[in-house]
Amino acid sequence: MKANEAMSMVNPSTDALMTKVESRYGLVVLAAKRARQLLDGEEIKSKRQSTKDVTNALEEIVEDKISYRISKESMK
Repeated sequence: MKANEAMSMVNPSTDALMTKVESRYGLVVLAAKRARQLLDGEEIKSKRQSTKDVTNALEEIVEDKISYRISKESMK
């Protein structure tokens, strides 16, 4: 990314994000949960930081700074 290019919902790209999760639904849930954690005061793990919690959450996902697992109990 160029130094003067602003972060937005386009960065990181949807294509890059979809390589990190199994579905768009999973991406939305993961980003929302992480954004809530950031809003509640958790430290940002991403190298690039934005003023928007959702953008920071998406950056962390694409940089493999956070991960998730689906528990079998939640599928009952």
